[in-house]
Amino acid sequence: MSGHDYGALLPEGLLVAGAVVVLLLGSFLPRRRLPVTRWVASAALLGSVAAASVAGTGAIFDHSYALDPATTVARVVAPLASLGVVWLGSGELARTTREAETYSLVLLGTAGAVVMAGATDLAVLAAAYLLATVPVYALVGLARTPIAAEAALKTYLLGALLGVMMLLGTVVLFGVGGATGYRDLHAGLAAAPPAGVAVGLVALLAGLAFKAGAVPGHFWVPDAAQGAGVTAAAFVTTVPKVGALLAIVRVVDLLGGVPVAAVWAVAVLAAVSMTVGNLAALGQDDARRLLGWSAVAQVGFLLMAPAAIADPGALPALGLYLAGYAATNLTAFAVAAAHPDRRRMGEWAGLAHRHPLSATALVIAMLGLAGTPPTAVFAGKLTVFTAAWGAGLPWLVVLAAVLSVVSLAYYLRWIRAAFAPDEPTAEPRPAPQRAGVVVAVVAAVVVLALGLAAGPVLGALAGPLVS
Repeated sequence: MSGHDYGALLPEGLLVAGAVVVLLLGSFLPRRRLPVTRWVASAALLGSVAAASVAGTGAIFDHSYALDPATTVARVVAPLASLGVVWLGSGELARTTREAETYSLVLLGTAGAVVMAGATDLAVLAAAYLLATVPVYALVGLARTPIAAEAALKTYLLGALLGVMMLLGTVVLFGVGGATGYRDLHAGLAAAPPAGVAVGLVALLAGLAFKAGAVPGHFWVPDAAQGAGVTAAAFVTTVPKVGALLAIVRVVDLLGGVPVAAVWAVAVLAAVSMTVGNLAALGQDDARRLLGWSAVAQVGFLLMAPAAIADPGALPALGLYLAGYAATNLTAFAVAAAHPDRRRMGEWAGLAHRHPLSATALVIAMLGLAGTPPTAVFAGKLTVFTAAWGAGLPWLVVLAAVLSVVSLAYYLRWIRAAFAPDEPTAEPRPAPQRAGVVVAVVAAVVVLALGLAAGPVLGALAGPLVS
């Protein structure tokens, strides 16, 4: 592959071009025709996945961008997850003034997440971080309610603070390593002062932790999940994680052999995130806020893979886990989108009796997030746990196993609420949003299919990182 192969960036280019076209259409089309923008956004997302499926491998643009299994995971998982987001929220957004803007922001945020995953240069990573982050601020605040405004402000303040820290980290690493490209930076950091490398690493990880929703940049996640529109909530708890976690993998791989405990720093982040997320979720009564804390906990489990990067099975395991988590989380949010009148646990009573399809999808989502076989998250957790054990982190595996059992308490609570009988005097509820039900069922099927086909998927994701 040539050094400046613009054709190799076709998947990313389609996402950005789609965002521009959708925004222009939204500016000129009458409101009754705005659903056209949903189809344009869907075409851009599917076109991006199709282009990624025939892309080559290698390093392009002077080794500042890598085309390897990690980038392929992001190019496939992020757009497909965004496609689910676009359709599960169609009932909420149909013919509203913010419909086209939402789809445009989703496409831009997806492009940022994909570029973050493939960046092998600190400057490219910083630009991708901004492209992935700014749309999140706008998406969270689009609901225009007091709770959405609070969530947007918290997201912005945390993002600005930790984003500046990330930029500081890139400057420090460039200063002590003498380069921004990972290929040259590795050699420079090996001879750099360990204290300088440690400061740069911590600052860089702080920004990436915000994007992933991990501790210490996690406070915005439950507020955004609860206060934002269901479309925005589904997006911000799913797609940015793909780019951020794969970017963390590359950073840890970059610092391999450097006398700084990057692996242990990520392992501690994983342990704290899974502990805080699971314990905080136990006391939640709002279904979407519960999913927000669940997202924090799941990031803790996912971070075990970068911590275990020394094991050859860590990267394929992370790819499988990310795909499984994206499908499972979208299933849960699609059920929430299909029944917007149900928020508190008590309000889900009678779901199984009145809407068995939604209840079935909810059961698959909750058992999947808990890591129950034969779901995709179970396969992802199992392979990540195996890689972490093989990389010499048995304490982290034991902690994760215990917290997986703890998570059953709040996931099963939602299932129990859905299967509880309705009150005899309960007023009739509105019909479910059809698009939400369809997305929930399709995503639930994907959850089971990925779990059953875990072996072939892991084989397809095998391969080294390119720097």
